[in-house]
Amino acid sequence: MSDTAERYCPNCRETREFVRTARTRMNLGTKVKWRCPECGFRIVNIENAVDTGVSA
Repeated sequence: MSDTAERYCPNCRETREFVRTARTRMNLGTKVKWRCPECGFRIVNIENAVDTGVSA
């Protein structure tokens, strides 16, 4: 898994290269935390189950 990922940042209102800040294995799958280096916005995703970076 890469240490960076292109994601849309709602604070910056554009696509940014997020930096991986943590990775943990849990029952639902692998939880990965990402942070936008420009504004500090954070995204958490757990494999295909949870992604806080996707709007409902």
